[in-house]
Amino acid sequence: MDNSSEKGMALFEAFHGEELTQGLRDYLETDDFGVECARWSTDFSFGTVWARENLARKLQSCVVLGMLIALRQSDEIRYHTKIGLVNGLSQKEIEEILYLAVPYCGFPAANIAKAAMLAAFHELDSAASPAPDTSR
Repeated sequence: MDNSSEKGMALFEAFHGEELTQGLRDYLETDDFGVECARWSTDFSFGTVWARENLARKLQSCVVLGMLIALRQSDEIRYHTKIGLVNGLSQKEIEEILYLAVPYCGFPAANIAKAAMLAAFHELDSAASPAPDTSR
């Protein structure tokens, strides 16, 4: 593994945890359809671009969320909302990013983003909540 791959894996793990990172490692060992896209994302997006140190990660998350809102990329907004929280953004700050997008991207894009952000918050809340006792 080269330096950008190592950095990319380390950042991916910081953003997504051990379990998803192991899944990525396992996937990268295959010759499955699209595996090169995952490799490029790991090496370039995480290992090269996200690894740059000229902007704090929190600011990087703000920029990425703004661009994804403009592009109406709901799945990526959901993922990057979670990454933003890991990078130090609060839910309130993410809400302000949403509000800033309205005059520049429009209400339809903001509504798509709001739904994706709420889904991310719900997923995180669900993962943090203990399962109910159904043994009775």
